[in-house]
Amino acid sequence: MFENIILILDATLRVSTPLLLAAMAGMFSERSGIVNIALEGKMLTASFAAAAVAYTTGNVYLGLLAAMAVAVMMSMIHGFASITHNGDQVVSGVAINILAAGITITLGRYFFGLGGQTPTLTDEQRFTPISLPFADALADVPVIGGIYSTLLSNHNLLVYGAFALVPVCWWVLYRTRFGLRLRAVGENPHAVDTAGISVAWLRYRALIIAGILCGIAGAYLSTAQNAGFVPNMSAGKGFIALAALIFGKWRPLTVMFGCLLFGFLDALAMRLQGVELPGIGEVPVQMIEVLPYILTVLLLAGFIGRSVGPKAVGVPYVKSR
Repeated sequence: MFENIILILDATLRVSTPLLLAAMAGMFSERSGIVNIALEGKMLTASFAAAAVAYTTGNVYLGLLAAMAVAVMMSMIHGFASITHNGDQVVSGVAINILAAGITITLGRYFFGLGGQTPTLTDEQRFTPISLPFADALADVPVIGGIYSTLLSNHNLLVYGAFALVPVCWWVLYRTRFGLRLRAVGENPHAVDTAGISVAWLRYRALIIAGILCGIAGAYLSTAQNAGFVPNMSAGKGFIALAALIFGKWRPLTVMFGCLLFGFLDALAMRLQGVELPGIGEVPVQMIEVLPYILTVLLLAGFIGRSVGPKAVGVPYVKSR
């Protein structure tokens, strides 16, 4: 039982990583007042860019940089529509998601001719697991060995980086002047403008940060969790991250716990496939796989209690004359 729990928690950390990165991206964006429905599309285009560049150059870090650059570019398209031209932020985000789904398959077929996929990446073209010091030596030690050698060790660089970013995001949001202004512009952009601070530039910077984080999330999907890009591989993770963001009430630490909850359900679903439960029998695979999405619907429908976002989120700002 202990070994199974450790394995489920180990899988939880891996599955939660892209959700956590995307949720942090959404947090910066929505704290500035910009609804970020486009998390899904940004992750998807970043996944393709990371896998394509890593395969072409043989360098996974160039793939990571390409993923961040592409996701930032998509964020700038979102900003141009919703900030510069005061367009509907939800419509802009949905348009980006549709564009991403189509353009990744089209480019994949054009460049690689594999039905929209990229060729399988080698270990040199991926982020591979990192073994922590003394992990092998402690592997057979009861309790401590399972926690240290299995749960904490043998994750790739992006997993460790994602969880290390949570306190960094908290510090930026609550302990820096930029974070104070970002929170203010999401609550009362007119007051920020009156203080002589550019609302548009603050929101653009928030979208740039969101793009960078979405780029890392997308690169994780195709060059760390998997060995290449396949069409629509984000599989709704952007929307699940959005649900975790609402569940966590737009605060870094509680958002992280929300992502871990979704990741735990996904990991549990994978472990329960083909397992017969006492008094129930074998649970259908489809029922298990749909659990995270059911929870997403329930959370977004408001079953977690009142969750109030930034007051100005989703409202285009028009400068007073």
